[in-house]
Amino acid sequence: MTLQDTRTSVLAERLTVVRQRIEAAAGSGALPTLIVVTKFHPAADVVRLRSLGVADVGENRDQEAAAKAVEVADADLRWHFIGQLQSNKAKSVAAYAQSVHSIDRGSLVTALGKAVAIQQQATGRADLECFIQLDLSEAYPGLAEAQVAGHSGRGGVTPSDMARLADQIAATEGLILAGVMAVAPLGVAPEPAFSLLAETSAALIAQHPGARAISAGMSHDLEAAMAVGATHLRVGSDILGPRPAVL
Repeated sequence: MTLQDTRTSVLAERLTVVRQRIEAAAGSGALPTLIVVTKFHPAADVVRLRSLGVADVGENRDQEAAAKAVEVADADLRWHFIGQLQSNKAKSVAAYAQSVHSIDRGSLVTALGKAVAIQQQATGRADLECFIQLDLSEAYPGLAEAQVAGHSGRGGVTPSDMARLADQIAATEGLILAGVMAVAPLGVAPEPAFSLLAETSAALIAQHPGARAISAGMSHDLEAAMAVGATHLRVGSDILGPRPAVL
């Protein structure tokens, strides 16, 4: 594959626009980590993105992510798992991911802790960063649950249930409690959700001072997420375009 092809040029233009949006929203503040979500796009696009300076990519399906990680084979590229994760996939994810953004239950923490321990013994891999995924639907008490879900099946714990999960992650060797993650509901303004996310993050930091990361903000709402202190943005379609057709 030639890196200076038409597709690379398109990605470069879109990436520049997104980076300009981020810089404008940040002002004089620190820039968040941009995670380019490459799900459903080929490994060749990941290679192109690397040539454009992208250091973090996100995937939400283990089978696809694991195959891409092998194909790209770049030790300096950071893989973020951002989708719902079954406990039986923990061993596979621990082999390539630097972080998991979708921790929503204790059984998953246990599985990841065991998987990371095996990987660390075999390869010396670094500790795995863990983000607690939050369900922010309570930020919209006047709307029906179906209206605020917007992302059925994505999981997440309520802010009131976060503390126990946080304590379990922090106590598990090989895991790092990085912070919180959320997806703002579709079809409604994201600001109430992100305000609740910021409040919940502050409560977490009060108990776990190192857990300062906030993974929030996508193509359509990254500015709103940055306004409440997002440290990690997950942007896909505005950089990679529509998903490829599934044949």
